Amino acid sequence: MKTDAAGTAGSGDAAGLAARARTWLAEDPDPDTRAELAALLRADDTAALADRFAGTLQFGTAGLRGELGAGPMRMNRAVVIRAAAGLAAYLKGQGAGGGLVVVGYDARHKSHAFAEDTAAVMAGAGFRAVVLPRPLPTPVLAFAIRHLGAVAGVTVTASHNPPRDNGYKVYLGGGSQIVPPADAAIAAAIEAVGPLADVPRPEGGWEVLGEDVVEAYLDRAATVVTAGGPRDVRTVHTALHGVGSAMLAAAFARAGFPPPVPVAAQAEPDPDFPTVAFPNPEEPGAMDLAFATAASAGSAVDVIIANDPDADRCAVAVPAAQADGGGGADGGADAGWRMLRGDEVGALLATHLVRKGATGTFAASIVSSSLMGRIARAARLPYEETLTGFKWLARVENLRYAYEEALGYCVDPAGVRDKDGITAALLVAELTAELKAAGRTLQDLLDDIAVEHGLHATDQLSVRVADLDVIATAMHRLRASPPASAAGLRVTQAEDLSTGTGDLPPTDGLRYTLAGDRARGVEAARVIVRPSGTEPKLKCYLEVVVPVPNAHPGLPAARATAAEFLAELKADVSAAAGF
Repeated sequence: MKTDAAGTAGSGDAAGLAARARTWLAEDPDPDTRAELAALLRADDTAALADRFAGTLQFGTAGLRGELGAGPMRMNRAVVIRAAAGLAAYLKGQGAGGGLVVVGYDARHKSHAFAEDTAAVMAGAGFRAVVLPRPLPTPVLAFAIRHLGAVAGVTVTASHNPPRDNGYKVYLGGGSQIVPPADAAIAAAIEAVGPLADVPRPEGGWEVLGEDVVEAYLDRAATVVTAGGPRDVRTVHTALHGVGSAMLAAAFARAGFPPPVPVAAQAEPDPDFPTVAFPNPEEPGAMDLAFATAASAGSAVDVIIANDPDADRCAVAVPAAQADGGGGADGGADAGWRMLRGDEVGALLATHLVRKGATGTFAASIVSSSLMGRIARAARLPYEETLTGFKWLARVENLRYAYEEALGYCVDPAGVRDKDGITAALLVAELTAELKAAGRTLQDLLDDIAVEHGLHATDQLSVRVADLDVIATAMHRLRASPPASAAGLRVTQAEDLSTGTGDLPPTDGLRYTLAGDRARGVEAARVIVRPSGTEPKLKCYLEVVVPVPNAHPGLPAARATAAEFLAELKADVSAAAGF
């Protein structure tokens, strides 16, 4: 999500603001946002008008994402129609005119209207536009693009953002999200769109797909697990008021797993997300009802699985009793359950796929744990690191498996060239069932991985802000005065990723490599700082690698060492950034 303050010269001029608002109002096709804007004009609310007309939502590699409302700085039908018209012009310029464009949407406010507007614009531009049959997970849209041979796809979703937001994500042929320079070219095409009255939008000019595309996705999803393997696993599942419940239940049934126990209060789509402050499994409190459901279901529950609202992410919790160290460096424990970090799930699935005989390239984003590289190298498999986001991971040549620490896993790139919380959940269920049949647990496997490769403990300092200038100030401060040490470990390399590296294109981020300290039991450490691309957050990713002497008996001491260093790293990085 990016915003642009261009055009703010008139934002302090009440008459100029009112004129811009009236011009917008005259072509706004949505009665809701027309009423909102008319009320602001009647009230002469200059501050609110300036907030909506101080620039435009900018189309970037995350597409569009922002708060719903009237004006060019909000997500609304007028903004979406312009975005669709710009995308259509870009596709024509790439020689894809007349091709198939698939449109999907989630259950957020206005998602269906935005999807139909997109389909109408595409049809009016001469494309064959098709819309998924109902609100569905984002990975179904990514699958449909490849399955149907589309030249592009759009999904209307704000993923795990607050309920006031919505978004617009674009995929090109092959089912991968856009990357530079396509994003800039599409943005330029959007800027060139004239009056909305000149954008053809034939009513009913698109087609609504049948359930056969959903069935095809489910058939493909079932192939990620081995037929005839163990299926004895009891799962609690929450969709966090999103669109994942029905699809995950159907996928479990198709693959032969027992039906998950749903978190009833969060199972049905609800765009207001009434039971959570933020519909993101990583946020404090988001999993409380899942923990309570598991407790009421009894000790037979083996694993909790959560999807975010558009079900492209997958979170996992295990009984806290499984973990010797519980919480701390490895994740937080709550109500008898421990949330696994995305890095832990990433390592578990990588190990599982290696044991299943996977071939091809394994990949992870630069902010994910370095453990993934060690697992791949030990298995003699190619490994690559990319910038953050599946728009980059999905483009790795000969990709077999990719993950990023923010709960995203691509376990079947030939089917879905993006993160997929449904197929990831199937693999988690399969692995849990296989371990259970052998009298073991997910935590037992994590312990084995730590003994073999060293304990790779990760944590995150995430600062949510109301003013984006706070993030810019923190990044400037760190660039101007990079830390020489953190947690008592010397910084051996400070990289400004905005200039790019030999392997990575430029991105707004900083990476610090820290020397180990064998006397203190630390092999290596790393810190990466970057602004979030989808939320008003500054994120600092921390990793400490601690050898595990004496095999499994050495794990408690290794965890204690890792927790101590992560706490020190978090404090020192926070101070260096000015928080």
